[in-house]
Order: sequence, then structure tokens, then C-alpha cells
Amino acid sequence: MKYRNRLLATLGLVLASVPAAAQVPPFPASFQTRDIAANGTTLHVRIGGKGAAVVLLHGYGETGDMWAPLAADLMKDHTVIVPDLRGMGLSAHPDGGYDKATQGRDIAAILDGLKIDKFALVTHDIGNMVGFALATQQPERVTRFALLDAPVPGVGPWDEILKNPLLWHFRFGGPDMERLVAGRERIYLDRFWNEFSADPKKFDEASRAHYAKLYALPGGMHSGFAQFAAFDQDAIDNRAWLATGKKLTMPMLAIGGAKSFGATMAVVMRAAATDVREGVIPDSGHWLMEEQPDATVKMVAAFLNAP
Repeated sequence: MKYRNRLLATLGLVLASVPAAAQVPPFPASFQTRDIAANGTTLHVRIGGKGAAVVLLHGYGETGDMWAPLAADLMKDHTVIVPDLRGMGLSAHPDGGYDKATQGRDIAAILDGLKIDKFALVTHDIGNMVGFALATQQPERVTRFALLDAPVPGVGPWDEILKNPLLWHFRFGGPDMERLVAGRERIYLDRFWNEFSADPKKFDEASRAHYAKLYALPGGMHSGFAQFAAFDQDAIDNRAWLATGKKLTMPMLAIGGAKSFGATMAVVMRAAATDVREGVIPDSGHWLMEEQPDATVKMVAAFLNAP
């Protein structure tokens, strides 16, 4: 009996030292999750709160889960809609449609189905590109637009940005690219989380494990690569729109991490918009919601609630 008790006590100490299952900050319990058919695919969507609508669009290396702290803040006076983009997270993985014009229509179809006419946009990374496409397609519906730390293909100094060697993944392709990362998704994604952070420790282990598991789902990496492969078409589409002489006129906030795009975000967006405010988050790289969530939430919320 004594041996058994000692064994149980030792086992208890061991179990207590094992980290809890990896978790990212959860959405408030009042949020609903729905799989919504839209534009020939199905998107996983979180919906909560009440008031004026705001759509939060994530980027590569994450999913809509990244927005939980911002959604919790905004829900008190906004209806918050948070999809996983086509082929990412828990959304379906169709064979095509990864150009951002098509994905803009994905989001418009979701909003149509929810009977939402006017909405604000808050976007990050590839979400910027999808949001920009949507805003050019239906500018009359977008009330405000905050873009976080990523360029838009074909807009502003796009060709110069492409020369940055840190962005080699924009051109990563070929018949073996998926085989090279199969079973090594975490290794591939760690490069993004490490190199694009001001302090890699701010993108914590729980978040890394969570997102790596989602990207390792069947079709996950294939769809992610397809997002990058569509950049050339995205640039063609955006330059064609710019060539018409049009510009976006809704209030826009271009936010960059001080150790990433910084004030360059506003430079990029002033090439395509008339009312651009500049925001820079100190002590942050690309992953604003992980590195400096409080400062990012405060800046975005103040912009959305401005008169």
C-alpha cells in the first residue's frame, strides 16, 4: 500500500509538471460558430456581439482565431464577423479561387447571407489583400478600413517590397514544395513566427502548436501555397483597378509594427486611398495581435469608434 501511495504521489507530481493542452485565447462564450456556404465554397465563421458590423480577416500562419482579444473588446458595440479564409483554418479547401478578387466575393456572399449591408473591415497580412479586393468591388458597403502590417499586390512600392530576401516564400513553388514540408509544417511556420517578430517569444508555444496543427490538416499547406501563387494575378487585378483612376474614399487606418512595415503601411495605402491615417505599434514586428495585443486592440477600437 505504501509503495502504491508513493507511486501515485510521484505520478501526480509528473502530471502536474506537464503543460496543459495548447490553447490560444478563446472567443467569448456568446460567439456562435457556423459553416456558411459562400461563392462556391464553405467558410468557417465566428459571429457575436451587437451593433454596427465589423469583419475581421486573418492572414497566413494564423486563422480567424487570432482575433479573439479584439473580438472580445468590439462585441460590446459591434456585430463581429470572423471567417477563416478560403482554404485556411476550418474552412473548406477548394481546388481554386485563391486570387483575392474571388475571396473578396467569398466575404461579400457571407455578409449577404447574414443580411449585413454596411460593415467595417479590420485585416492583417493576406487578409489585407482580400479586404482590399472587397473594398474595390463594393466600396459603398465599407464604412471604415483598418489594415495591419502587410502590403497589397500591385499597390504602391510592391515591386520593391518583393525584392526583400525575407519574402522568398512569395515565390516558393514547384512540384515538390508540398512534399518538402509534409510532416514538417511546424518547422516551416516557425520561420515566419520567428523572423517576422520583434521578439519571437511573444508568439508563444501554445499559439504555435495550435496553428501548426491546423495547417497540417489535409489540404492546409496546399491551400496556403495557393494564396501566394495567386499574387501575380492579384497584382494584375489591382493595377487594372488603379488604372481607372479610382481611389478608396472610406476612412482608412494603416497600421505597421515598428520592427516590421511601420510607417510604410501608410505609404502603400496612400497610393490607393484618399483618407489614410498612419498607425505604428511600438516594440512589435509583424504579429501585432500576439506581440502587442493591448496596444493593437486600443488603436483599432479607437479608429472604429471615432466620430
